[in-house]
Amino acid sequence: MRSPGQTRTAVTSNKQDVTHTNSRNAPLDTLNSHVMQVDCHWREVFRETVRETMLNQEATSPGPISTGPVTPRSFPLAIRSNHGTKGELRPSSVPSIPNPFPELCSPSNSPVRIGSLVGKHTVSDEDMHVVRVYDEDTHSRSVLVSSGTTVRDVCHILVHAAHCVDQKNWALFEQHPSLGLERCLEDHEVLLQVQSSWPQDGDTKLLFRKNYAKYEFFKKPKQYFPENMISDSTDVKTGMNSSQLVQSMLKCGSCPEIQGYLHQREAGKKSWKKLYFILRRSGLYCSTKGSSKEPRHLHCVSDLEDLRVYTVCNSRKLYGSPKPHTFCIKPRGHKFYSQDLKLLCAENEECKACWTTAFRLFKYGKQLHCNFLLAQTSPTLEIPLRKDIKWDEGEASLVAMDFSGKGGGRVILNPREAQSAEKEEGYNWRKREALRYSSANCVQGSRPAAVHQAQPWFHGGVSRSEAQRLLEEQGQVDGMFLIRASQQHAQCFVLSLCHKLKTKHYLIIPCEECGRQYYTMDDGVTVFIDLLQLVEFHQINKGILPVCLKYPCIRIAL
Repeated sequence: MRSPGQTRTAVTSNKQDVTHTNSRNAPLDTLNSHVMQVDCHWREVFRETVRETMLNQEATSPGPISTGPVTPRSFPLAIRSNHGTKGELRPSSVPSIPNPFPELCSPSNSPVRIGSLVGKHTVSDEDMHVVRVYDEDTHSRSVLVSSGTTVRDVCHILVHAAHCVDQKNWALFEQHPSLGLERCLEDHEVLLQVQSSWPQDGDTKLLFRKNYAKYEFFKKPKQYFPENMISDSTDVKTGMNSSQLVQSMLKCGSCPEIQGYLHQREAGKKSWKKLYFILRRSGLYCSTKGSSKEPRHLHCVSDLEDLRVYTVCNSRKLYGSPKPHTFCIKPRGHKFYSQDLKLLCAENEECKACWTTAFRLFKYGKQLHCNFLLAQTSPTLEIPLRKDIKWDEGEASLVAMDFSGKGGGRVILNPREAQSAEKEEGYNWRKREALRYSSANCVQGSRPAAVHQAQPWFHGGVSRSEAQRLLEEQGQVDGMFLIRASQQHAQCFVLSLCHKLKTKHYLIIPCEECGRQYYTMDDGVTVFIDLLQLVEFHQINKGILPVCLKYPCIRIAL
């Protein structure tokens, strides 16, 4: 046994001698004397490594070693470890000694962030965030997104997760229920950046639903930009109509002026005041003297750079607005307080759609047109063929044929013509099935019961106001419709249809003829065997309706 003083002396002498052990002319016995300080488990490995290193130095020496006095130098040795664990990094200039504190070097307890070791083009786990999205029935789904995920990407994920056949016109909405505010997010917006501006203690949430009016103004600009609300600015040629002004704005970057009267809620008060507003590239202005546009009469209300436009729901009850057509403008950095909101109210829905659409175009411009083109070219959902099914040679060689001519059948080479022929054949089959079910000798039990209940456009027994609210939330474009059970008339249904930003309701009455039951909307002039046949007919023919049925109001469950 050594005393503590002797132990310290031995360690000090070893530190002084180690600096000379790597000399070229050092004897092997001297090296072996220093190896005794290493653990016996690594003694043989260290000795073999030193011997191999000395032999390699003699073989690669450029000339004979001089016999004169040599000054000892320190020379690092490349020691190879044969007993290290796989994947463990060890320094090559020191022997591999077992780590006495393995818990301090584990990745979970390491002071260095793992995310800092990941490359710039790879996404680490710390960059992923969980976002909860709700549907209209208060169901929700969690989506894992990265810091650069856009709204378009999230909609694409939800469409496939909910197994939606129609991939177009889906959108994400930012909703503040306590304030009654709602905004449709643009496709190019980054979702996490939008959420960063939300209040932490608020009830803000994301909604996933249809929005047919998102890019409808590109198709029908006259409907969204009335002539009396558009005036030529200094950089736009005079004599242009609304359609030409919108196209000029998208191509050349020139912006027309939007003008008209709006009701504004006074700051800090509950009263509303009617003022004349003008929307320009530089911002939103109101005139202090009637409809005067002189600079001395114009007061700047807000800038357009960081402006966000929200639709206000239930504005009469929450804010006492004179009309239900209310919207709100709010800078992005401001907090969500009811007293700080700049509430504006339009006279009708057409005026409100013009103002809100103009705000979007003035702020984003050509970016909206790019989003519209990407939405139009989005791929449709196709059912892939199963690889485990083996098709026969006869089935693989089937082609579309047309037998309507007198000269026999012909092969349809045009794919579009073949698709339309397939739809027509399906429609004719549907008519034959309806006639078969309505035949006199048909058993009543064989008829499909309540076939309309499985259709996406049927919404059960919702009320008139609820149906109108659903249609308004999804865009209220021409041809948008739903069918519901009538609450006032037993065994009757109601067709709610949108036309020119208004909702009209048509009563569907059941009638009986020759012992058969039919449905009609025109007092029996045109009858249908069921509601499905009624919808299919009016998707092709207007009949008594102002427009054909085009966009079904759909509600899905996430």
